Amino acid sequence: MTSLSRIVRAIGVGALMGGLLVVSGASLPADAARPGSWRWPVSAPLIVEPYDPPATRYGAGHRGVDLAAAVGSSVVAPADGVISFAGTVGDRPVLSVAHGSGLVSSYEPVAAVASVGTAVHAGETIGTIAAAPAHCSDGCLHFGVRRDGEYLSPVGFIDGIPRAVLLPIGGGWPRSAAR
Repeated sequence: MTSLSRIVRAIGVGALMGGLLVVSGASLPADAARPGSWRWPVSAPLIVEPYDPPATRYGAGHRGVDLAAAVGSSVVAPADGVISFAGTVGDRPVLSVAHGSGLVSSYEPVAAVASVGTAVHAGETIGTIAAAPAHCSDGCLHFGVRRDGEYLSPVGFIDGIPRAVLLPIGGGWPRSAAR
């Protein structure tokens, strides 16, 4: 095997195992990777199953959030990016968008309306909720986020969600902070 053959084979195996995608001519915006800058991928989002990280890398957990969504509903890109995967995983249609800085968002069950390598902008329709097989019994969109292969809660990337503020018990706000 020549050294070029080994390199091509290594790249192919790496792409298969790690979801590596090289898209020529498409640039990924740095802003899309900033937490708090995304929009919800469905209108009127209602979380029906929260993010529940596994205790170990391969342990049980829920690696994303499930959002109530009717079959046929539009799914939009939460931030600018490039379609990095559109196909079937197991028996479910899955769509993934690379946002730069190692950040990838994934959606299921979604019938893609764009192909791999297509640049998409925040708010642009990228697919529709597929009929079957479904991720939830009542219809939903599974919305997941990974950075360099590690799953994160997608809620932390959504714009307009106020941060929780803990107040002292019985003391209320200090006068200096209330002004």
